[in-house]
Amino acid sequence: MTDYIETAVALRTAGKAEEARELLLALLGGDEENAELQYQLAWTHDVLGLEREAVPYYERSLLLGLPPEQRMGALLGLGSTYRTLGEYARSKEVLEEGVREFPQQKEFQAFLAMTLHNLGGHKEAMKLLLTLLAETSSDKGIGSYRKAILYYSDKLEQVWD
Repeated sequence: MTDYIETAVALRTAGKAEEARELLLALLGGDEENAELQYQLAWTHDVLGLEREAVPYYERSLLLGLPPEQRMGALLGLGSTYRTLGEYARSKEVLEEGVREFPQQKEFQAFLAMTLHNLGGHKEAMKLLLTLLAETSSDKGIGSYRKAILYYSDKLEQVWD
């Protein structure tokens, strides 16, 4: 089974996502309880622009239990997919779970900021993005103003006289 999943991943990586999807769906008939297979199906559906079809595979893979690296990818994929489908509250819930479980993975914060924006939480989204920028950028200019960017990140509406 693992060899076939690796073949499907290689196909997807090579730009042959539909072939990968067909292979993974064929494998699913023999092992619906395989979390990795569910995850790879979700990812492949996302690559093909089939976001709505990807959701149940992401959800099932997480329910079945994945190793940390794959769990991280599944949470990010599911949270992002919910956002693209307009399911912002669900997106926020999943992405916040990802932030809690994988605080070192800054991509969760970036995707969460997009969802917060969609929910009308513009101030919170900007604070998150500005903090992320200040803390992770290797740009010399950003680095030289890091302290100021962090200071102002939650004071965007404040006016000093």
